[in-house]
Amino acid sequence: MAKQVTPEEVARRLQYGEEIFVIDVRQGSEVATGKIPGAKHIPLGHLALRTNELDKDKTYIVTCQSGNRSKAACGILEALGYKTLDMIGGMNNWRGEKE
Repeated sequence: MAKQVTPEEVARRLQYGEEIFVIDVRQGSEVATGKIPGAKHIPLGHLALRTNELDKDKTYIVTCQSGNRSKAACGILEALGYKTLDMIGGMNNWRGEKE
């Protein structure tokens, strides 16, 4: 099971200028309502096909709307050898800036 990170921790890391790598696995219509600044949008259904865009040396923070799809995405990525953190509660719990 993926390690978890709180939305507050993600926001704090962004605020301090830490380089973080966020993958948003929501559908396009959901992402249109705003995403975490700098997040890479890869819908869950496309994730396995787009791993060539990712780097196994990085740790990815994965988010969705409520936390269910991000948990599934973390499982897929970890099975393929990627390091992940699942953002608890997804964008429903995000209080930081959006782009």
